Amino acid sequence: MKKDIKSMTLAELSLELKAICEPQFRAKQVFTWLHRGVKSFDEMSNLSKDLRRKLSEEYFLTVPTVARKQASQKDGTIKYLWRLSDGNCVESVLMQYHHGNTVCISSEVGCPMGCAFCASTLGGLVRRLRPSEMLDQVLFTQLDSGLPISNIVLMGIGEPLDNYDTVLRFLELVNAPEGMNIGMRHISLSTCGLVDKIDRLAEEDLQLTLSVSLHCPDNEIRSKIMPINRRYDVDTLLAACRRYFEKTGRRISFEYAMIRDVNDTPEMAQLLIKKLKGLPSHINLIPLNNVEESPLKPSTRAQVASFQKMLTEHGITATVRRTLGSDIDASCGQLRRNYEKEGKEQSDGSIRTD
Repeated sequence: MKKDIKSMTLAELSLELKAICEPQFRAKQVFTWLHRGVKSFDEMSNLSKDLRRKLSEEYFLTVPTVARKQASQKDGTIKYLWRLSDGNCVESVLMQYHHGNTVCISSEVGCPMGCAFCASTLGGLVRRLRPSEMLDQVLFTQLDSGLPISNIVLMGIGEPLDNYDTVLRFLELVNAPEGMNIGMRHISLSTCGLVDKIDRLAEEDLQLTLSVSLHCPDNEIRSKIMPINRRYDVDTLLAACRRYFEKTGRRISFEYAMIRDVNDTPEMAQLLIKKLKGLPSHINLIPLNNVEESPLKPSTRAQVASFQKMLTEHGITATVRRTLGSDIDASCGQLRRNYEKEGKEQSDGSIRTD
């Protein structure tokens, strides 16, 4: 079995090359090539032909291809559907801001969490990604778009903390000075609330931003829209968030999708204010994306504004997320879902029209 060379750290690569009697400096050369997004070992032009042959015999390179690409005519957002080596697909989104370019990447093919408002979880979990496949989303988004990536958010398809070891390895790789060298303070990781993994992450003491998908402060309602709440309820989750802040000193960012007549009432705002008392945090109010298979609908602008006003009046920092890519398949998981549905229709004999 060939080994996944791009998932290796520089130290591991040094040991691999030492085992085949190559000098230590070769490891850095290979590592640098890998993190430039080469598609074959033959592109590593400063290596000998013999070494390139050895590498191709012992290791494989992950190279995703673009299954579909959508570019917003409004704001320049680009959404990629990447086809992986086994035929599965994941999404990445490139967003352009005044402070730099941010790519939102996936951590799994599908998602096991079952949140009622999210297209990513329809169909459940297929498999977890390798570190190389997460890194590829950053590398090849940058190569295809021609835009330098300065920020990363792990908020695409999948629950990052469900793929914990892979995500930690990816963070180490993308942070490496010999590679893309993207600092931890430029990385955000989102979780729906795996409390045991939040506590583990706190012990890593990384300087990334932890974003918690809270979406509702009421246990009964949150359990209906987010099954994870049946294992870790709101109070248990927020206790873990307090421990995380105490350990790392990093303010928590809470994601809150505004769902009409579900979690956007004044009563919900008051309960949220009560639950977050004393916890340094930022609330990111998110206009809900319509998902065809879900009955949940987005709050009106007036409801969002009123909710935000109540929070800020009580000293809680609350902003409304800017809507990007509204003229393309904006919701996480929608592009993959639509692509799969079209593939099934095509296999049934219908004509695909894109």
